[in-house]
Amino acid sequence: MFSIGLTGGIGSGKTKVADWLAEWGAAVIDTDQISHELTAPGGAAIEPLRAAFGADAIAPDGAMDRDWMRARAFADPAARRRLESVLHPLIGQAVLDQAERVRGRYLVLVVPLLVESGRWRERVDRICVVDCDPETQVRRVQARSGLTRSTIERIMSAQASRAERLAAADDVIVNDDATDLDALRRRVFQLHQAWCDHASRPADGRTTHG
Repeated sequence: MFSIGLTGGIGSGKTKVADWLAEWGAAVIDTDQISHELTAPGGAAIEPLRAAFGADAIAPDGAMDRDWMRARAFADPAARRRLESVLHPLIGQAVLDQAERVRGRYLVLVVPLLVESGRWRERVDRICVVDCDPETQVRRVQARSGLTRSTIERIMSAQASRAERLAAADDVIVNDDATDLDALRRRVFQLHQAWCDHASRPADGRTTHG
């Protein structure tokens, strides 16, 4: 199935984009959602995480303690790599399993760390970046999560830079502070139509909607 790797920095709006694409008939697999399932109580990652990080990594309800893990993963690159070594193979296998079952006009893999991981480029036909400036990212994440600016900036610093994401993109959806919801929806729908064409008549080249 023709496939799109959808990515973007924290607060870029990729979840909204993915929701619309699913509404219009794309098959969407969200690696963040898979990660949440793996790290929920009873999830397949819980015991490997306990073995890798100790009992403190697991909250009283049996889920991964996200605050505890966030504090360590963003402060210590070695801890982040250890976390990734547990989660990434499990996520990758879950994506493969789901991709065999889903049906749609084309496949969208929502991968926040697509550029950073280096392992998704060969799995998708095109990479689409939802793009916005860093200050807009911070403002959006603060509004929805209540995280402090310093915490958000640490998260952003662990992600690819805006320039690195854009350099990897085949398609770009601009979702900056000047973009309202109607404009964003129009931009996404234009690309959706193009991808439907690509699904039956593959083409190369970068398309920018903004």
